[in-house]
Parts: sequence; C-alpha cells; structure tokens
Amino acid sequence: MVILKWIVLGALVLIAIGLLVTNIRIVPQARAYVVERLGAYHGTWQVGLHFKIPLIDKIARKVSLKEKVIDFPPQPVITKDNVTMEIDTVIYFQITDPKLYTYGVESPMDAIENLTATTLRNIIGELELDESLTSREHINSKIRLVLDEATDPWGIKINRVEVKNITPPRDIQTAMEKQMRAERERREAILIAEGEKKSAILIAEGQKEAAILQAEAQKQAAIKEAEGQSEAILMINKATADGLKLIKDAQLDDAVIKLKSLEAFQKAADGQATKIIIPSEIQGLAGLAASVKELVKE
Repeated sequence: MVILKWIVLGALVLIAIGLLVTNIRIVPQARAYVVERLGAYHGTWQVGLHFKIPLIDKIARKVSLKEKVIDFPPQPVITKDNVTMEIDTVIYFQITDPKLYTYGVESPMDAIENLTATTLRNIIGELELDESLTSREHINSKIRLVLDEATDPWGIKINRVEVKNITPPRDIQTAMEKQMRAERERREAILIAEGEKKSAILIAEGQKEAAILQAEAQKQAAIKEAEGQSEAILMINKATADGLKLIKDAQLDDAVIKLKSLEAFQKAADGQATKIIIPSEIQGLAGLAASVKELVKE
C-alpha cells in the first residue's frame, strides 16, 4: 500500500510538472498573443515568458505585428465617360491593436478587400479615362484615407496603398497606341524642322559674318593704301620744302643760278630733243664760255 501510495503521488507530481511545462509560453519578437479566460478576453501577451493556467486560460489568437502586404486581384471599374477597365491594387498595413483585430471583424482581409473595391469604384466613377490614367497619386491617397479611417475599429493601420496596374479595354489600348505613335511622329517632324531651321540660320549667319569680314578687310586695305599715299605725298612735299629752304639759306647769287641753268641745259641737250629753246641769260653765258675757250687756245 505504501508503495502504491508513492507511485500515485509520483504520478501526480509528474502530471503537475507536465502541465506546468506545457502551459509555459514564450512570445517572440513582433508577435502578440490574445488570451481568453473562461471564454472571455483576459489580456494580450507581449514579448517575453508567460504562464497559462491549464484548462482555464486559452490563447485565442496569435497576431503578427509586422507590416504586411496584400495584392488584391484586378477589380473592374467604370470611369465617368463609361469606359470599363481593371485596376490592380496593393495595400501595406500593420496590426496596431491585437484585441481589436481579434474581436473587431470576423474576416479582416475580406473586409479590407471589399472596402477597397467599393472605394476604388467610387473614386474612378468621378474621373474620366485620361484622368484615371494620370492620377495614380490622387487615387492612392484617397483610398488610403478611406481605408485607414474604416479599419481603425479593427486595430489595423493602413500605411500605403498603391495602384499596381490599370488595364483599359483592348480597343482603347489600340487607340492610345496609335495616338502615341502619331505624337512621336509629330515630335520627330518638329525636331527635324527645327534642326533644318537652325542649320539654315547658322549657314546664313556664317555667310553674313564672312561678307562683313571681307568688307572690313577691303576697307582696312583701302585705308592703309590711302594712308601710305598720304604719307608719301607728305614726304615728297617735305623734301621739296627742305630743298627750297636749303637753297634759300644758301643765298645763291645770279651767277650760280645761271651756272646751274647751264648744267641743266647741257643735260637736256644730251637727250633726244630736236628743238631746244635757250633763255637769253644762258645764251650770254654760253658766248662767254666760248670766248674763254678761244682765249685758252691762243
């Protein structure tokens, strides 16, 4: 009996130790456990070591506090000008209150998806096709504001909303491609015309500058030639004036002047002239020279 008693006591101790060990919980980083006691919310376990009372406490939900990303499938929407297209959205969210996330809504992801689809239809319904294709930032910010306000009671924080793809109908895509091709061809023609215009302007400006430079060179050459001729005339006149001044300063008498005239007459007589007019003063001087010559002979 004593042995049986000890065996039962040991078994009870082992069971108690097993229950104690199996009800110890360690909550890792970026996680939170929602705990219920007797079916009612009891508390939220954060990071660390916790003990759960066997058969009384129950971990209702393990919640991840990391930021999550949901890529919803494309949603059909209709624009203001009655064009049906599909839009694919991506939502970045984070759980801020594990209790509200656990008890706030039955299926949070389905609720967010449906709310995103309805909000997107409302926003696109106010825009035309061209505005829808060029207003992604407006669409993103408006969806985020609506979702963030709606998900606050669910313990969810919407950080970002991104429109991933906008797919218009095939005929609209074809028309847009043709429009883009025509726009590219128009820009190419404009660029070619502007290039030709600039080239013609540069050529004309080059010819103009060349003509101006040529005219300037001719002008400078004419100025230099005129200056040279002017300087030559001035030098001749100066030399003549200097000669006359020297003659004046020498104070020559009539005999010297007549002698110089005779020398000039001799030079003229040595030439090819057939007729020579001899001044009367030189004639007398020539007769005097002949008389002296005859006297020397005798």
